[in-house]
Amino acid sequence: MNAVLFHFSEDPSIERFVPHVPRTNLAHPPSVWAIDERHAPLYWFPRDCPRVTVWSRDRFERSGFRETFCTLADRVHGVELGWLPAIRAASLYRYHFGASPFRPWPDASGQWISESPVEPVAIEPVGDLLDAHVEAGIELRAVPSLWPLHDLARSDRWDFSIVRMRYALPRP
Repeated sequence: MNAVLFHFSEDPSIERFVPHVPRTNLAHPPSVWAIDERHAPLYWFPRDCPRVTVWSRDRFERSGFRETFCTLADRVHGVELGWLPAIRAASLYRYHFGASPFRPWPDASGQWISESPVEPVAIEPVGDLLDAHVEAGIELRAVPSLWPLHDLARSDRWDFSIVRMRYALPRP
């Protein structure tokens, strides 16, 4: 298990995370969500920013991934062009948690949940979100529509995360 897990928020004043039922999954028991370090870049965006993120899980997937996405990067993150100003302006904070109250959430890679309240052990600003992508070697694509990337990403040939598509522009 990871020694440290993270939660990202634009609110720098959270002292205690209390389990809640997500609006998008009312059948899920109240939980606190966290993400491991490898998957943390999935949250380097303003909360409501629609995004498609896709990555190769290992060296065996890498060749097909790079060919399909026409890239030399191991990860591709896509956002709509209209979200770039919000990404540039966002102040995002990384909350650190000890891993002991959490267990893996099997519905998504790198996600962990706790049914108990959790207090962060540290908080720090992420800094410039575009710089964070550059420093991590993640290809960040700003596209007119996320839907082509959405359709391409959905595969068992690599891992992917598709977030907040309800805020995306309509499918052309």
